[in-house]
Amino acid sequence: MRAVTWQGREKVSVETVPDPAILEPTDAIIRVTSTAVCGSDLHLYGVLGPFLEAGDVLGHEPMGIVEEVGAEVNHIKPGDRVVVPFQIACGTCFMCVRGLQTQCETTQIREQGMGAALFGYTKLYGQVPGGQAEYLRVPQAHYGPIPVPDDGQPDERYLFLSDVIPTAWQAVRYAEIPDGGSVVVLGLGPIGQMCVRVARALGAETVIGVDLVPERLQMAARHGAHTLDLRSLGAEGKDGLKDVAALTEVVQDLTGGRGPDSVIDAVGMEAHGSPLAETVQKSANMLPDVVSQPLFTAAGVDRLAALHAAISLVRRGGTISLSGVYGGMADPLPLMTLFDKQVSVRMGQANVRHWLDEALPYVTDDADPLGTLDLRTHRMALEDGAEAYATFQAKDDGAIKVVLDPALPAGSGGRTAPEAVGDLR
Repeated sequence: MRAVTWQGREKVSVETVPDPAILEPTDAIIRVTSTAVCGSDLHLYGVLGPFLEAGDVLGHEPMGIVEEVGAEVNHIKPGDRVVVPFQIACGTCFMCVRGLQTQCETTQIREQGMGAALFGYTKLYGQVPGGQAEYLRVPQAHYGPIPVPDDGQPDERYLFLSDVIPTAWQAVRYAEIPDGGSVVVLGLGPIGQMCVRVARALGAETVIGVDLVPERLQMAARHGAHTLDLRSLGAEGKDGLKDVAALTEVVQDLTGGRGPDSVIDAVGMEAHGSPLAETVQKSANMLPDVVSQPLFTAAGVDRLAALHAAISLVRRGGTISLSGVYGGMADPLPLMTLFDKQVSVRMGQANVRHWLDEALPYVTDDADPLGTLDLRTHRMALEDGAEAYATFQAKDDGAIKVVLDPALPAGSGGRTAPEAVGDLR
């Protein structure tokens, strides 16, 4: 089969790799019909190379048709249309029954000291082949895959249940926004976009989205956010946040002088505006893996511009929710400020199945209250995976969410208007 593979820093290619097979009675094989490129994939593309090997299959946001199931898989069958959550969980262990599927004790990567295995996400999380491929072996398929209607709706109506929707749902729930309260969403990539929509759906009155990419600001505004463009505020540095005070002043004016009840950091470790940390990350990636892996795990640093902004913006007694991925082990934080402001902080990978009962009715509602069909901006051939990564990373051509289609011939597809989202299915 064909699959998107990691080949080096900022280098992916589509290669022929072995077809997956049933290895355990709890496995399933899925024929992938759509598979998205995630902001977390860009961390692999640009930062976390020391934990990858050339040829690793990427991707953790797939959906498709069940081809084959193991003897212990009963809730899905061949021919079913399913979405595959990005984490691999058993559903019955101590952690899973408490809604912490990302900490599943059956699939924990104990040799790395990490949580549950993830599709397509480095040695740290099990080096499980990912879903940017024609076919996918799904371990723990007796629990993981989510059956969705085969109703003629475009894949994008359901695809984002794999990661984007539950990640945003958890981010908003962790933010503990009071009913009728206020929240700032830092970063309006796919997760930030969905945070805006979920926050409004769950009762937030004031939702402020912050970014500097015009297309992202426009999309968030379409879904009810009051948007702030860092460029027009004079708060941007080189490609990112520079003057937190300028942003804080504007946000306070919008929130009664007090600041927002909650802030969601939907940016993470690669926030622009952190030049020193960016230099350290890039330098570490140039070292041999045997040197750079311990450096990352013991002394790694993140680009913290977004997190520092969140700490400055949130009101006293408020809550910060981190949905952006951080990977540093030696990050300096203003603990005195956090303590003095009595700020609560919640974070973690999304526990997909935990939020499913709440989120699924919003996804299956004919009115599409979360605007799932207005998130994807590009549908491209799987064969064009390298171009897709480069376009998404550079935010070229208005790229906000890129979906790869194994059925499309190379060179077909591309940018699509929101109203034409189903045309290339």
